[in-house]
Amino acid sequence: MKRIQNTGWILLFVALQQSVMSCHSIDLYEKTVVIPGHSWNSSFKPTFTFTIKDTSSPYRLYFIIRHNDRYSFNNIYINLQAKAPGEDSAQTVRYDIRLATNEKGWLASGMDDIYEHRILLTPAGQEFFFKKPGEYRFTIGQIMREDPLNHVLNTGLRIEKK
Repeated sequence: MKRIQNTGWILLFVALQQSVMSCHSIDLYEKTVVIPGHSWNSSFKPTFTFTIKDTSSPYRLYFIIRHNDRYSFNNIYINLQAKAPGEDSAQTVRYDIRLATNEKGWLASGMDDIYEHRILLTPAGQEFFFKKPGEYRFTIGQIMREDPLNHVLNTGLRIEKK
């Protein structure tokens, strides 16, 4: 009888652990890269590599940028290149990302004079699916007229299951 009770406690513990782990986080990938000298030259294009296993779930893709209050623009233009597993070439998408408005100021969380933006790149209301399982490579490049782009501290990418 005692052995059956111990087995019951073990099964209960395993079930609770699995439920906690499954609810813990839906994040798949997040990485930021430091911009050398806080001056983002257009030739510096951070690359992010990650593996997708689940192609049946929708994902959200975020652009991350951290800058200080001296950043000179209300927006940033970037090229996001994506290379899928088994593909010879990458696809490039250009984004004009709003970082501030005249009415509200910076559209970010901030501390002192440092601001961090997490901008959703997948259109609201649309679901984004990775087509193939495997290793993906994304590259971010700034394409602003000012080169180098001063007062940018970090940039990165976040991909999470919806």
